[in-house]
Amino acid sequence: MAAPLAADRLLDALRDEGLTVVEVGGWRTHNRNHAGPWGPVHGVMIHHTVTRGTERSVALCRDGHASLPGPLCHGVIAKDGTVHLVGYGRANHAGLGDGDVLQAVASERSLPADNEADTDGNRYFYGFECVNLGDGEDPWPAVQLEAIERVSAALCRVHGWSARSVIGHLEWQPGKIDPRGFTIDSMRERVARRLAAGPTKPKPVYEPFPGAAFFAAGRRSPVITAMGKRLVAEGCGRYAVGPGPSWGEADRKSYAAWQRKLGHTGSGADGVPGRESWTKLRVPNV
Repeated sequence: MAAPLAADRLLDALRDEGLTVVEVGGWRTHNRNHAGPWGPVHGVMIHHTVTRGTERSVALCRDGHASLPGPLCHGVIAKDGTVHLVGYGRANHAGLGDGDVLQAVASERSLPADNEADTDGNRYFYGFECVNLGDGEDPWPAVQLEAIERVSAALCRVHGWSARSVIGHLEWQPGKIDPRGFTIDSMRERVARRLAAGPTKPKPVYEPFPGAAFFAAGRRSPVITAMGKRLVAEGCGRYAVGPGPSWGEADRKSYAAWQRKLGHTGSGADGVPGRESWTKLRVPNV
């Protein structure tokens, strides 16, 4: 049993485990908390989306649909291993499940058969949807499986849980089959090995702030490309064809969107990088 991680702590835990994380819109305040409580949390539940494509899957999991409003999970794990955070708080992912399973997860022992639907799982689990059709034929790329492993290990590590706190939707709610295409037992084994080995992510190195004068018309640098990719990852890209090495108007507009996302207005969101906003953007060292 544990209190849910604060949103920033959740983000840090995932990144500390070596994951690439994209923050989608106002994920920190997107939840179903008005429908019931969230927490205490007991574990991590893994699902598959039954959709194709990252953009479509992320949009569906964030917004939901008429009969099941979003968010439908806390994060979406794409086939390239990127984790897209779409919600924080109560999410419509687990539904009603077996209370005996919950007690087994909480005490970290072998799971009983899920033959009842008497307990609100949306309250007690972190939920991650993985992009896959769930037909038993759609492949699970190695990088996606590794991301599922890392997500699960990250949350287990920070909460002090063992790999037994990781379950599949099919182990919680009668009639569910997700995730289909790999076994949850094999994933728990992977998570256990990662937890036993300890954190393996090297300390990231970021580009130092090059100064506002660096960002002038005609400047070409791989730093500008790296900056643009981070702006796209933060949902602030305003590029027609994607970021490149030459500083231009699309870069300025994209950076202005990042400044506005940080809460700046007026001259503070003019699109010219400053030290504070640059530090928060965390541009990888090139």
